[in-house]
Amino acid sequence: MKSSKGRAVLPFILALLALLPIVAWGQDAPAGGGDGVPRPQVEEAQTFLQIIKDTGFLVYPLAALSVGAVFLIIFYTLTVREGAVVSGRFMSSADALIRKQDFLGLLSVCKRHNECIARVTAKTLDFATKNPTASFEEVREVTEAEGSRQAALLNQRIQYLADIGAIAPMVGLLGTVIGMIKSFREIAGDNFIGAKQMGLAGGVSEALLTTAGGLVIGIPALIFYSIFRGRVQTLVAELEAATTHIMALLASQYKRAASRAATSGRMRPAPAEDRIAVDDRRY
Repeated sequence: MKSSKGRAVLPFILALLALLPIVAWGQDAPAGGGDGVPRPQVEEAQTFLQIIKDTGFLVYPLAALSVGAVFLIIFYTLTVREGAVVSGRFMSSADALIRKQDFLGLLSVCKRHNECIARVTAKTLDFATKNPTASFEEVREVTEAEGSRQAALLNQRIQYLADIGAIAPMVGLLGTVIGMIKSFREIAGDNFIGAKQMGLAGGVSEALLTTAGGLVIGIPALIFYSIFRGRVQTLVAELEAATTHIMALLASQYKRAASRAATSGRMRPAPAEDRIAVDDRRY
C-alpha cells in the first residue's frame, strides 16, 4: 500500500519540479496595473531563454545537473521498488526447491532472476555446493556478507541524487561569486555614476540567477533523495527478512541431513569379523 501511494505522489512532485523554473523565472508583469493606473513599460520583455542567457556560462553545468537529476528520479522510480529486491514468485520457488533439497535447480532459478535476494541466494548456494564440508556457520557468514553488499549497493545507487543536490547550490554559489567579481570590476573601470549602477545591476543579476538556478535544482533533488532513502531502508528490511527465511530453511535441511547421517551410522551393519566372533560363542 505504501509503494502504491508513493507512485501516485511522484508524478505530482515531478510536475512541481517542472513548474519551479517557470515560477522562479517567469515573464514580467503587464505594463498596466489592475487599478487602471498606467505603469512605465520596459523596453524589452524578459523571456525564459533571455534569462538563461543572462545567467552566464554556468548555465551549462546547471542544465547538465538538471537533466541528470530528472533522469535519476525517473530511473529510481522504476528500479527502486519491491519487485527489484524481493519478489513473491522467487520466494515461493526457493521455498519449494529448498524443501525438496534441489539446490542445483534453485541455483539455476537464481541465475534467471535479477532480484537482490536471488543474488544473495545464488552466492550462498554457490559456496555451499563448492564447499560440501563447510559448516552452516560458514555458509551463514557468506550469506550475511553478500546481503550487506547488496544493501550497500542500494544505498550507493541513490547517493548520486544527493550529490546532485549538494553540487547544484555550490555551482550557484560559484556563479554568485563570479557575478559579484564582475560587478566590482565594471564599477572600478567606469567613471560615471550611471555606468557604475548599470554594471553593478548586471553583475548582481547574474549572481542571483545562478544562485536561484542552483537552488531550483538542488532542493527537489534532496527531496527526492529523502523519498528514495526511506524506500531503500524499507527494501533493505524486506531483504533481511527474506534472507533470514531462506537461511532458516537451509538450517532445517542441514539439521535433517546431519540426523540422517547419524542414524545411518548407528544402523550400519557390523563388520564380518564381529559377526563371526558372535557366532563362535554360540557353540
